Amino acid sequence: MTQDAPERRALVVEDDEDIRSLIEFTLGTQGFAVTAVDTGPKAIEAVRAEEPDLITLDLGLPGIDGIETCRRLRELTDAYVVMITGRDDEIDRLLGLETGADDFLTKPFSVRELKARVNALFRRPRRVEPRGLAAPVGVPGGPDAAVAEPAPAPVQTLPDHELLEHGPLRVDVDGRRAFHGDTELTLTRTEFDLLTELMRTPARVWTREALLRSVWGTDWATDTHLVEVHVGNLRRKIEAGQQGVRLIRTVRGVGYRMETLPA
Repeated sequence: MTQDAPERRALVVEDDEDIRSLIEFTLGTQGFAVTAVDTGPKAIEAVRAEEPDLITLDLGLPGIDGIETCRRLRELTDAYVVMITGRDDEIDRLLGLETGADDFLTKPFSVRELKARVNALFRRPRRVEPRGLAAPVGVPGGPDAAVAEPAPAPVQTLPDHELLEHGPLRVDVDGRRAFHGDTELTLTRTEFDLLTELMRTPARVWTREALLRSVWGTDWATDTHLVEVHVGNLRRKIEAGQQGVRLIRTVRGVGYRMETLPA
């Protein structure tokens, strides 16, 4: 690896030894330096030590389960998180996503599908902080990216940055920052990418399938509930404290668009 292309790091959190070994081997063939652990507490220690770019996280861990582990990890890292579950019911999937997971896989899964999901995640643009340097609170990549309260910040962008505006919302696309008025929003990578796509063409009705292709880089039609859950999480953040105000409209049976606001 060169200095311009630092080695990507992955953390595998799985209590089943066979599955853990399979994921570890698969990610290793994709060029990741892989650390593998079998419990939530070990995962938290590994994140502090290794600063991974990707985490695969089993939902059914013993002791501290995958949902609680993911919540705690989100206090420490903005790494991509793929939740892996052997329980094929919608509630587990939704709970996993609400903790900040970027994608999910249901056991049994194929090596091909795991590789495809990981490749899709890393095709998405993201702000990358140098290792060892913490980003400011509330900025994607910072240590408090998923839990800190938004702090007032001036809306300042560089002249060559793409800036999107819609009502009280402003997005600095190249700086990976989003604001409601003068308050910086604390968004996950997925939420930021969703908001950017919606705001770039505010009058367009985005189907769930189109958002899957654009944001997640996948054509798996069965994953449309990924969009629904992430849009719900995004709404709660951008509409917080705005009683009765909708900034993202659901177009029944089709998808989503930005709400038309009065002039």
